[in-house]
Amino acid sequence: MRKGWMRLWVVGLGGLLLWPYGCGGGFPIPPLPEKVVGHCIYKNAFSGMQECKEYLGGWTSTEATNDCKNNNSAIVIDKKCGIADSERYGDCIFIVDKEKDKYARVELPGKDGSRCGSVQRGCEFFGGGSFVPTSVCGGKTTGPTGTLPIFQQPEYVCKAPKAGEPPGKGPNGQVCTWSAISGATEEGRKFEDYGSCDMVRTQRPYYPVPPNSTAKDEDARLKDPAYVKENEWVKSQIRAAACVCCHTTNAPQGPSNWYLESGPNWINSFGPRGLAMGAGWIDTVGFGAFPAEKNNGFTRATPENTNHTAFPTTDDARMRRFFEAELAYRGKKREDFKDEKYGAGPLDTQRFYVPTDCTPDQRIAADGKLYWIGGAARYIHVMEATASSPGVPPNLDTPKGTLWRIDVDWKQGKPLESGSVTYGVVPEGVAQRFPAEGKPKPLESGKKYYLYVQKDIVNPLTRCLVTIP
Repeated sequence: MRKGWMRLWVVGLGGLLLWPYGCGGGFPIPPLPEKVVGHCIYKNAFSGMQECKEYLGGWTSTEATNDCKNNNSAIVIDKKCGIADSERYGDCIFIVDKEKDKYARVELPGKDGSRCGSVQRGCEFFGGGSFVPTSVCGGKTTGPTGTLPIFQQPEYVCKAPKAGEPPGKGPNGQVCTWSAISGATEEGRKFEDYGSCDMVRTQRPYYPVPPNSTAKDEDARLKDPAYVKENEWVKSQIRAAACVCCHTTNAPQGPSNWYLESGPNWINSFGPRGLAMGAGWIDTVGFGAFPAEKNNGFTRATPENTNHTAFPTTDDARMRRFFEAELAYRGKKREDFKDEKYGAGPLDTQRFYVPTDCTPDQRIAADGKLYWIGGAARYIHVMEATASSPGVPPNLDTPKGTLWRIDVDWKQGKPLESGSVTYGVVPEGVAQRFPAEGKPKPLESGKKYYLYVQKDIVNPLTRCLVTIP
């Protein structure tokens, strides 16, 4: 099982939701082998929580030892995990290699019963395992949680304006829009008319979430014309942005947390943390952003402007003032969020990840072949050893120091197997994203490089420093 099997995505800025990523699970639990090769206690790289993984059945001690080492820990041979039922949500079962009778059981510690649903979704929906609950979760599961689609890379689409609307700013009066979670159409228009929400929802796993408890509160401010004007401006900005794909009643299964149609005043469906992100009090750079000139004048927090709002907008100062006023109305101050420096959860953890040396099964061989662990990959980066870890499109996925990046086409490309790729050689059905043209810079013998291989966007299989033979 790959290092840090959990991946989080933010569905709603009103409250961060924890999501790992991978193939959907929820399969019937098979009879597990009695043989316990050992266990590994480690800190999950994304959730920050300690977990315990048992290696069952056909694992060799060397395989189990190396897998545990990949999690920055040391294996305990021939012993089970042993976290008490009353101290854990349950177990996540993985079929590692059925033919070789290799299985893994990850014990998930915790006692907050309200989190059982998200823990199961984490295990099955994205982890690709099957959840077995303990009494903490009532000994019950909520049923299989489905599968996650492949991340669809943003596409720039130009369309004729809707009937009755003025000509667009694009070629021949068209309206041009990035179908991306950080995309926005032209000001005064609706993203849903010009962008693809189906595409956007592959970039942030979508599911319905109840709004904040204040959602239906009466609000005397709606009698103030000046307040209503600003409130409606913020709503119009959000209608033009991809936020609407999950935050309106048009979302397939209902909105995720806050939503525009919530009443009497839609802003009351927000929780305080989402408001703080809107105010720029919490750094949300990790979500990614387009520059305004490429996004119909809309932008949000970037590495150059870390204190900007989390919401795409044509007027950052005005947007932040609205959210700051809302926080003040609720009695919240900036210092209330002093311990929440970053808002993108594991997207930030990913960006700030510091790699260590590769194990022998993660390497670039003398002939240039790349080897990684954890299965087939869609994204491969070879970077300078000092480069940052890749984040999300459009501005964080090719860090400074990238020497070579290739992507498997999400529409039809077949994921790449370890050992099938040679540095600088682009396989069929694969696109070279960096450099834009020509061959990458040759690798130097004896020099360290950062090898970063992903099953999908922000879903690393291998991320470590490799020395060229």
